[in-house]
Amino acid sequence: MALSPSLHDAISLRLAASGQRYTRLRRILVETLAASARPLTVPEILQAARGLPQSSAYRNVTALIEAGVVRRIAGPDDHGLFELSEEFSGHHHHLVCASCGKVEDVEPSEKLERALSEAVRAIGDAQGYRVSEHRVELLGLCPDCKSA
Repeated sequence: MALSPSLHDAISLRLAASGQRYTRLRRILVETLAASARPLTVPEILQAARGLPQSSAYRNVTALIEAGVVRRIAGPDDHGLFELSEEFSGHHHHLVCASCGKVEDVEPSEKLERALSEAVRAIGDAQGYRVSEHRVELLGLCPDCKSA
């Protein structure tokens, strides 16, 4: 996913609102996450973004999380996986391999999203909540683990 200049501007404004700058290294991190079809670990980010210092990667990922640009997803063995927040990447869900821990993005159909929205609203209403968003992780076996 290539980020448009307006999306880079929105991310820059988001960072500025939290007293941060959209530095060259943060831009590289954002572009690396945007280009991936799935959430990435910091080592995967470093592999994809050659020349990015490891210490800077961790520090900048933390700053991007605090600003709401990136979100952390629990990965296998509770290692962190990172992706752009839905505001910048679009709404999606995840397929998670219960064996190897691989996580992939899934674009939900409109029909599924309508059904989920109705179910989430009903659950929230029954418990007295106003639900603002939902996240779905589908567990199963990836093609590699299924054939093993």
